[in-house]
Amino acid sequence: MRFDLADLSLFRHVVDAGSITRGAERANLALAAASTRIRNMEEALGAELLVRGRQGVQPTQAGRTLLQHARTILRQADRLREDLGAYAGGVAGQIRVLSNTNALTEFLPEALGSFLAAHPHVSIDLEERLSDEIVGLIAEGSADLGIVAGTVDASALETYPFRKDRFVLVVPRDHALAKRSKVPFAQVLDHDFVGLDRASALQRFLADKAARIGQPLRLRVQLRSFDAVCRMVECKVGIGIVPETTARRVERTMAIAIVGLADTWAVRELTICIRRLADLPPYARQLVEHLRAGG
Repeated sequence: MRFDLADLSLFRHVVDAGSITRGAERANLALAAASTRIRNMEEALGAELLVRGRQGVQPTQAGRTLLQHARTILRQADRLREDLGAYAGGVAGQIRVLSNTNALTEFLPEALGSFLAAHPHVSIDLEERLSDEIVGLIAEGSADLGIVAGTVDASALETYPFRKDRFVLVVPRDHALAKRSKVPFAQVLDHDFVGLDRASALQRFLADKAARIGQPLRLRVQLRSFDAVCRMVECKVGIGIVPETTARRVERTMAIAIVGLADTWAVRELTICIRRLADLPPYARQLVEHLRAGG
């Protein structure tokens, strides 16, 4: 039984994504090549690693055991590259960061940009996830640090304040809701929505909130950015939910109105979470301090 680092990395991506297709994309492999690698791993082991279903894949018990060891081996390989990178004159370190949608789109680009400019031999692997998923993955050691909403339980981890924002409703200026100062999420579910791609962490979060209320989220268009959502709202395709920082920025140039959301989950205290600062490699510790200092 021989699994190389590419096999282990692919398997981790597949399990994290819950899909061979999305796992292959994250591993920069063609779907056929990824499927063949997974099948060869199962044949070499003599047991199935994944349960394949219409909604995606889940690891078997053998798969969960492999995943645990794969994460340990891949972390050790990353540290090896970090330690040798300075001697080789290449990248001295790679930091894996998990973030919810809000932080990833509104705050991290500038913060990570300034950090990378000051550390030219460091690279960052940034992935979008739901906050509760991030907490679990950080606890498992599958990433160096995460940015999560303060509403999730991260008591098992070390945490530090990062930023504060809130989600708001954006509607066309002549919309019936435009005159409201605040509205509960449950009262707007009869309207058509413009949102992010269904795979985005925020869109999955909102869909879950709608399902708990007992109504589906009526998405007419899915887009790649909050700015694009606001533009579609301006064109009266539907209403949208975006960070207030985005809404305030674009309302200067777009014919939209901002309506507060009355739900407690709309307020976003963003938090940095890690397993233990002292255990992080040097560049990851420096990134944590950089983010704590305001980026």
